Amino acid sequence: MSQHATGEKPATVARSDRNSSRVRSIAFWAITFVIVFELAAGSVWNLLTIEWVEIQLHHLGYPHFFAYLLGAWQAAAAVAIGVPRFPLVKEWAYAGAFFLWSGAVLSHWVAGDGPAAWGPPLLLAVCAIASWVLRPADRRLPQTRLRRDHSAPQTPVRSWVAAIGLLVVLYAISFLTLPAVEDTMHEFAVELGWIDE
Repeated sequence: MSQHATGEKPATVARSDRNSSRVRSIAFWAITFVIVFELAAGSVWNLLTIEWVEIQLHHLGYPHFFAYLLGAWQAAAAVAIGVPRFPLVKEWAYAGAFFLWSGAVLSHWVAGDGPAAWGPPLLLAVCAIASWVLRPADRRLPQTRLRRDHSAPQTPVRSWVAAIGLLVVLYAISFLTLPAVEDTMHEFAVELGWIDE
């Protein structure tokens, strides 16, 4: 009875809350890593307009310049979601990522493509929603925070360094793996019947 009167939680409940919080944090960062990496790689693919991008745009009936538009917005979204602070910009980046991938799903459905074409963007759209739902309080708008303190928390310098370092690594990986990706995606386009050997 004294625990309820003082507002303290029993030790098992507190431990369960910590474990739940830890699992939520790990899930958020794992899913967010996937979407930020896909946004970074996608921006490289679109801005360099690799063969796979050209094939897809042609197959779906989009103009060539669409690749540059998508690439620029993907790069901006990768940075916005990856770095600390700027919760309003993050909201827009998440919305943009969801529209990007759900639009890809719809485009492939309309073109009559099967799950091999629309499955990956569907999975990424679901990941974008999951990352948005799981984001910690310091990445939410003040009105949507789960805590009572609405003041802007101070972001340690190491958080900025880690986020920027991760983005640099992801972009480096995207550039370094580009030749292998192009070969793989060429074979995939042939498999899908979008191009001839």
